[in-house]
Amino acid sequence: MEAYIIAGYRTAVAKSKKGGFRFYRSDDLAVQVVKSLLASVPAINPAEVDDVIVGCANPEGEQGLQMGRQISVRALGKEVPGIVINRYCASGLESIAMATAKIRAGMGEIFVAGGTESMSMIPMTGYKLSPSYETAIHTPDYVVGMGLTAEAVAKRYNISREAQDQFSYESHVKAAAALDAKKFAGQILPIDVTEVLVENNKRVERKWTVAEDEGVRRDTTFEGLMKLKPAFANGGSITAGNSSQTSDGAAFVLVVSEAVVKRHNLQPIARLVSCAVGGVEPLYMGMGPCVAIPKALKQSNLSLNDINLIELNEAFAAQALAVVQEAGLNSEIINVNGGAIALGHPLGCTGAKLTIQLINELKARQQKYGMVSACVGGGQGIAGIFEVF
Repeated sequence: MEAYIIAGYRTAVAKSKKGGFRFYRSDDLAVQVVKSLLASVPAINPAEVDDVIVGCANPEGEQGLQMGRQISVRALGKEVPGIVINRYCASGLESIAMATAKIRAGMGEIFVAGGTESMSMIPMTGYKLSPSYETAIHTPDYVVGMGLTAEAVAKRYNISREAQDQFSYESHVKAAAALDAKKFAGQILPIDVTEVLVENNKRVERKWTVAEDEGVRRDTTFEGLMKLKPAFANGGSITAGNSSQTSDGAAFVLVVSEAVVKRHNLQPIARLVSCAVGGVEPLYMGMGPCVAIPKALKQSNLSLNDINLIELNEAFAAQALAVVQEAGLNSEIINVNGGAIALGHPLGCTGAKLTIQLINELKARQQKYGMVSACVGGGQGIAGIFEVF
């Protein structure tokens, strides 16, 4: 039985700590998106959803207490279960793969899948980082910080500082052009935010709406990027300017069976053709896509020549450039509307966010096949191939 994506929505991506969602919980963001997603497909009764699969890279604190169930019960009702999954930066895409696989296996017909993350509220490594002593002894590279893994990739694959900063500059240029052209407008659910505080012993409310991705710096120049100091290693090449931005956001899609499509006369927008994961040395975790992409292509019986567009998560410019180089990707079709260096990377949300962007861009260009790929902390990679109708 085939599985189809019927609709998908996301929030804008906000800067962490200082952005529009700095006071907004990620479960609250997810509830709004899931409610709107189901409202956009009135033929589907929300109570009939088999499961809500929520990707989250740091499921603790405000994202704890198995918030997948909290999201499902608040957004769709007590009859609908929910679960949180965690494959770090791949979580949002993995959730879509799980929904698709369950439908193909006959284990359900209607799923909400995606991810949500607040990097404003939850630190990158959580509130209590407690590495295993045995892991540190036997596989010490697993606990190396992400910035240092990017330094290792840049050194091994000869990715220069100049190339990284040029790539980063182009990410901002493409993202700014996409915003000007309203490329993301139809996929973003505007979120109203209220901040309550005390000023001069009085209760004060401030309200605003977050409806556009916040990370793009229109005044970015190559020369300005080259002036930034290394952020992770003395004499290194990885800076705040050529790394992905910490961010907040949520994104979800509705995945249903072929039988549901026929029963309700629905119009699919896409399907996940294949999805694969793979492992690499943790020190070079950024190269994970290089092992996942060939596996996804083999599963789908497609080649790179069949792929019209690629969303390659820009964890770091060094990592993205090394993957393009080693995997033999066509840079002309990668991140045509900018990537995470300009638009942000809300960890567990990102895979679903990129999926929604990819589907919309393929549809606008009247193209058929696209791929979402990302590296994953700890030495993994993921790649998913989508067909758009």
